[in-house]
Amino acid sequence: MFTPATADQRFVLDHIVGIADLAATERFAAASDDVVDAVLEGVGQLAAGEWAPLLRAGDTVGAKWTPEGVVMPDGFVKAYHDYVEGGWGTIGVPEEFGGQGLPFAIQTAVLDTLGGANMGFALAPTLTVGAIEALAHHGSPEQQALYLPHLATGEWTGTMNLTEPQAGSDVGALRSTATPLGDGKWSIKGTKIYISFGDHDMAPNIVHLVLARTPGAPAGTKGISLFLVPKYRLAEDGTPGDFNDVRVVSIEHKMGLHASPTCVLSFGDNDDCIGELIGGEFGGIRAMFTMMNNARVNVGLQGVQVAEAATQAAVAYALDRVQSPRAGSPSKESVKIVEHPDVRRMLLRMKAQTQAARALVYYAAAQVDRAALGQAGAQDRLEILTPLAKAHGTDIGNEVASLGIQVHGGMGYVEETGAAQFFRDARITPIYEGTNGIQAADLVGRKLSMANGGVFAQLIADMRAEAQDAGLIGLIDACDEIGRGMAGLDADDKLAASYPFLTMLSVATCGWLMERSGRIATGDDAFSAMKRAACAFYVAQIVPEALGLKAAATAKADVLYSVPAEAFAA
Repeated sequence: MFTPATADQRFVLDHIVGIADLAATERFAAASDDVVDAVLEGVGQLAAGEWAPLLRAGDTVGAKWTPEGVVMPDGFVKAYHDYVEGGWGTIGVPEEFGGQGLPFAIQTAVLDTLGGANMGFALAPTLTVGAIEALAHHGSPEQQALYLPHLATGEWTGTMNLTEPQAGSDVGALRSTATPLGDGKWSIKGTKIYISFGDHDMAPNIVHLVLARTPGAPAGTKGISLFLVPKYRLAEDGTPGDFNDVRVVSIEHKMGLHASPTCVLSFGDNDDCIGELIGGEFGGIRAMFTMMNNARVNVGLQGVQVAEAATQAAVAYALDRVQSPRAGSPSKESVKIVEHPDVRRMLLRMKAQTQAARALVYYAAAQVDRAALGQAGAQDRLEILTPLAKAHGTDIGNEVASLGIQVHGGMGYVEETGAAQFFRDARITPIYEGTNGIQAADLVGRKLSMANGGVFAQLIADMRAEAQDAGLIGLIDACDEIGRGMAGLDADDKLAASYPFLTMLSVATCGWLMERSGRIATGDDAFSAMKRAACAFYVAQIVPEALGLKAAATAKADVLYSVPAEAFAA
């Protein structure tokens, strides 16, 4: 049974995001205390009442391909329509495009709750957010007027079409084409794979954003343009009209995330797929990163979602399952497993890691809002936080989901408990929207050198100014030393050290935010007591673990290349 994490969300919004400061601005004046409370309570009711009960069917039945298109399991269409009718898609969309204009951080909390209830289902609105971002920043006034009001409500959904069979992480290798037809129209041809919610029966139209090459385009990423390709072309009155020759060829049979149809889409099989250019020709990469930067924060949020769900399931099981007397107790009577020290260790670690990931991702979301307000340093802080939020958030989601199975014991490995689903669903998150290895490469290759190292130095300075625990200070110092030393390394050495360094910097940032949270949580209620315990556990036990990665984060690449590639098959 899913319970929205409203108390922790409100705590993080107040003390990490600084929602009151955002609400004090003209742009976000609507984000008053009563509005924030109403949003968290309302979406919690939808999530717990309608979305969470569909979690099991989403996994066991899943989205199904038919010759007429993808069909969602029973109940999904109604639950999605109720989401649309409730206006939940409009939360963070600017008012001029039909939204409520609330902060991105509030939208983050809404998606956190929906995804905690049903992570696969929540991918549909999450992807639509990316389409809205791209059109809001790069679309023409006509495109914005025709499409954004429908995307803002969620009446129509959006997708991102980047990947092709020969072009995964190497986007520059894509081969889809766009040929001019005149009057601003283009003929689109090509195949895209791994398109989440590329087809479904919950909305009357799906707005595909498609990367393609125009005639004579330069090779690589410089020759890529972005196109708006609806499933149904719009009639003169702006409603869905003729079919646009976009066909779902198949859906993938996956390890998890069965409620999210992952489609192979074919564009222009009958030479009748029409698209419109978004932004200028060859501006596809710039527009793509507008979609992907916030999308990466939202994928980090998926780690929070699945960690929250897995933790709640593990806690419920531990409070119910009776097994063995407690060691050292004079009583020989069996106790609930929550009384055993190792189970408590796992549960507290799950709580601490989940709360730390939420703090990190919401902190990054707050920088989106502060950057929108033009606050000095916010965009730079967002740039360096994005790979941390995406990679570490999803790593935590996987760790916590795995611990959830362990708490359940043998029953965790049995599908009927549902514990295994969280792990299966979580496993894709370190892979899509740029693998976590790519996030680490981005951190050491681009983000550390921003402003000649000044952006990284400012993050370190902010953490140092507030940190009190000696271990946390030591981790911050180690991150500073390693980060500054990266500038003198060659590419192989830098990339070999990138992942352990990303983890160290992520844990330092989480530790900084958790230590602050522990000082603030002074109440005598159960939530405050657990917050203090989780924060103390994080700083005392998880921070020192990250310091232990220093050897890996300073190691040379020599050992990685000390054998030929063929030796790995030995």
